[in-house]
Amino acid sequence: MSLVFAGITPHPPLLLSTIGKEETKKVEKTKKALLLMEQKLYASHPEVLIIISPHGSFFADAFTINSCPEFETDFREFGDLATKIKFSGETSLAYKIRKNAFTQNLPTATISEPRLDHGSGVPLYFLTAHLKNFSLLQLGFCSLPSKSHVEFGNVLQEIIQNSDKRIAVIASGDMSHALTSDSPAGFSPDGKKFDVKIQELLSQQSISGLLQLPENFIESAAECGFRSILILLGILQGMRSNYKQLNYEGPFGVGYLTAYFEL
Repeated sequence: MSLVFAGITPHPPLLLSTIGKEETKKVEKTKKALLLMEQKLYASHPEVLIIISPHGSFFADAFTINSCPEFETDFREFGDLATKIKFSGETSLAYKIRKNAFTQNLPTATISEPRLDHGSGVPLYFLTAHLKNFSLLQLGFCSLPSKSHVEFGNVLQEIIQNSDKRIAVIASGDMSHALTSDSPAGFSPDGKKFDVKIQELLSQQSISGLLQLPENFIESAAECGFRSILILLGILQGMRSNYKQLNYEGPFGVGYLTAYFEL
C-alpha cells in the first residue's frame, strides 16, 4: 500500500490524569489536539504504526529498531502502575529496514524490548484508543549527523511505499526544554527561538532549512524532538503533503507541538 498518516506529537506524562492529576488541566489544549489527531489517524485505517521515540534504548552510532513481537506501556517511573496497554509488534518491516539501511551505509541496532518508554507510551495512549488490528514498530534516532537522519527517513519511505500494508508514522518528541527559568533544562534564550524556527520550517516543509540549523543552537534549546522530525521529513521527502499544526504550548517550560501532514 503506502503511507496513510504522518504526525508529530509531544509526550508529557502529565497528559495522563493518573499522573498529572490537577496539572493535566494546564495541557488541555495539547490533549484536545491529540484527540483530534486520533480521529485523523483512525480514519486512515493503518495496519502498521511506526513510532519514533527519543526515550527508548539509545545507541550513539546506530538507529534503533525494536523488533519485539509484543509491547506494553510502562509508566511506573511516574507513579502509575495500573495503566498497561499491549500492542502486537511488527517484525517483518524491522528486517527490511535493517537490510536496506545497511545498503545505504546507515548503521542500525536491532533490539527486542517489550517495555514502551513514555516517548512512545503517551502518544499511543491517546492515538490508539479505538484502533484495532494493527501492529507496532518502535524506532529510535542516534547521534549521527542530521543529514543521516533524513537519509534514514528516505530508506523508510522506500520500504513503506513498497509495502502491501497501510502504514502510519508518528514522530514523538518535545521541543525546547529551556523556555523559562522553571524549565527542566533551565532558561536559554535559544529555547523560544528554536521552537518558533522549527514551526516556521515545518510549515515550509524545508528539510534544507532544518539541516542548516547550527548544532550549538540546537543543543542550547535542549530539545528531544528534532531528530524524530528529521526522520519523518525524510519519509515525506518528495511526496505531496500539507503541514497542519493543531497546537503548540509550553505551560511547564517545555514546548509541546502537535501537528500532522495531510497526505
